[in-house]
Amino acid sequence: MLYAASRRLKPLFETHLLIPSNFFSRCPLSYVSSYDCLVDFFDYQPQQCGRLAHPQKLHSRIIVSGAHRSSFWVARLVSVYAGFGLLAPARALFDEMPVEYKSSLLLWNSMIRAYVINGCWKEALSLYARMRRVGILVDGFTLPLVIRACAMTDNLYSNLGRSIHCQSMQLELHCNLHVGNELICMYGKRGQMSVARQVFDRMPTRSQVSWNSMVSGFSRNFDCESAVQMFIRMKSEGIEPNLVTWTSMLSSHARCGQAEETFRLFGEMIRRGIGCNPEAVAVVLSVCADYLPPDKGSILHGFAIKSGCEDHLIVHNALISVYGKHGDIEGAKRIFSDIQAKSIVSWNSLITSYAENGLCIEAYEIFSQLGDSCSEVKPNVVTWSAVIDGFASGGRSEEALELFRRMQLAKVEPNTITVASVLSVCADLAVLDSGREIHGFAIRASMHSNTLVGNSVISMYMKCGNLTGGVRVFDMLDTHRDLVSWNSIIAGYGMHGHGRESIAYFDRMGENGFLPDEVSFTAVLSACSHSGLVHEGRSLFNRIQREFGVEPTIEHYACMVDLLCRFGTLEEASEIVKAMPLEPNVCVWGALLNACRMHRDAGMAEETAAQIFSSGTEMTGSYMLLSNIYASNGRWDDSATVRVSAKEKGLKKVAGQSWIQLNQKVYAFSVGSVSSSADHGLHMGEVYRVLEELTLQMNTSKQLHKHLHRTSYSISVC
Repeated sequence: MLYAASRRLKPLFETHLLIPSNFFSRCPLSYVSSYDCLVDFFDYQPQQCGRLAHPQKLHSRIIVSGAHRSSFWVARLVSVYAGFGLLAPARALFDEMPVEYKSSLLLWNSMIRAYVINGCWKEALSLYARMRRVGILVDGFTLPLVIRACAMTDNLYSNLGRSIHCQSMQLELHCNLHVGNELICMYGKRGQMSVARQVFDRMPTRSQVSWNSMVSGFSRNFDCESAVQMFIRMKSEGIEPNLVTWTSMLSSHARCGQAEETFRLFGEMIRRGIGCNPEAVAVVLSVCADYLPPDKGSILHGFAIKSGCEDHLIVHNALISVYGKHGDIEGAKRIFSDIQAKSIVSWNSLITSYAENGLCIEAYEIFSQLGDSCSEVKPNVVTWSAVIDGFASGGRSEEALELFRRMQLAKVEPNTITVASVLSVCADLAVLDSGREIHGFAIRASMHSNTLVGNSVISMYMKCGNLTGGVRVFDMLDTHRDLVSWNSIIAGYGMHGHGRESIAYFDRMGENGFLPDEVSFTAVLSACSHSGLVHEGRSLFNRIQREFGVEPTIEHYACMVDLLCRFGTLEEASEIVKAMPLEPNVCVWGALLNACRMHRDAGMAEETAAQIFSSGTEMTGSYMLLSNIYASNGRWDDSATVRVSAKEKGLKKVAGQSWIQLNQKVYAFSVGSVSSSADHGLHMGEVYRVLEELTLQMNTSKQLHKHLHRTSYSISVC
């Protein structure tokens, strides 16, 4: 007993085989020295288990000793199993306890804690509900655990969280420091910071954790201003912000897109000697990736190496994103290769880097490696979303749609980002059936009220020509609408020639408290152009600066030029281009050149084309337009000269494409694609044969119509 009393435990366990098996049963727990010996024995043995990977040895030892009949020691053993992540034997041990021993609150707390520390939130809540049903009263150890479990589950458990809050008040445990801290965290994660603030203000005592939880909650909910106010209040009440507080402040500014302020705060944090942790470095690196120039990322990378933070996985993953976002794929690959134990985040960061740089094939190859059956890390929803978005952004819409179907077959549940990406693909391909199918999935997955998904659904319906469907979804979004929702509906009506409806929604947008941005003005001016609303277009263009204080952009001028050109006022359009405070780009000159083609104005066309060619921008369309203008005016030699010039410059006209959707597959056709769809089982020879028959029938009908028209005219003259 001398070794145990002096905590020199190793010699004790080197001789523990000399302890008789009935030692514990012979030593009553009321005898203090024996009790302490048992505690020491119990506390030291898990360390040996960790080394030997045999926590069951401790279990068998306790059974031999007879201590397994005590709920206290069973609770301790449950904790040991939980520490090794062995929940099945822990639960079996709990369930096998006789009923008379299950009145022990310690036993229930140990099992609930076992679930919580291993991330089994729903199991913890289920056990808590059972505990309440059998009449076990909770204490200040139980409630923080179940509140944390509520915070980590989805919104379906939000009512349970509020119910547990009420129970804490009934049991007068709401003043407990740990209960209060967990309530603040829970409400912060639920986005209910007003309730979190009430809990915080009513706490009789607060710890550093309480303050940090409030700052973190505001940060999580993109309320940078309130986070700063809490930070200042914290210091005014004599609580010095620690490393966790500063990291939350960095995260708050980063989430709100305040890149320079985040970088400045990080510098101040280092100068004050607060210290640095991998989480703080990762936050600032994420800002460097999204907002700051590459040199800032390089500086921070150097700091991470000097501070020893680079070796942490979270920093490695952030560095991959930094190099990838700035186009340094080789740098991203180098960082990825340096990681010994790669996580799914590491793979996702590299795949996203390739996808965002337009290398969707390379991204897919890495994705295929990850999906290999030999790989320990498997693709998750972020992985699939990155590859799908890469294909969608790279113009490979058919592959993106096919990959989404494979994702569903792989039983990976899409998230809002995935659904939004695939809906944009459906909009680009104008495949309404697939769009409706994905909209139905979004409804079943309770995503339809999500603003990002809702906006994508609106855009899909409007681009596919189903205006009624788009408006219906827009109306259902109601309080979840944002500026993008309004812009989508305005642009949708405009592209289909419903200019007056676009203007009506533009006015409604202002009445609902939304200030139009540059995209709003582009959408409504384009709507006026497509509908020939010259007076309304002029009025809106003049309001941009006068009423809204927004400087017209090059896109706004391009819309006005297009509007005036469609109306036939080429001279006015030309004057606007000459008077522009901005340098006209190819879009502006292109709109004017296209108008010259429609109105066969070869003189202005030559001037406009000269401006385009002098800008150094080689566009096939400009050459083709000028050639067609010459041809329409009978200047065949000039038309041929322009085409020869385009050919000498290596410019080729991009072949137009059309596509159809059949049996959930998209088939694309282009000029001369006689065998391009053979892989899909399509016989293009038959397709062209049917097309020729239809063309013949249309020509026959056209000739018949002309003959009948002439006959009718002759009869009327007679």
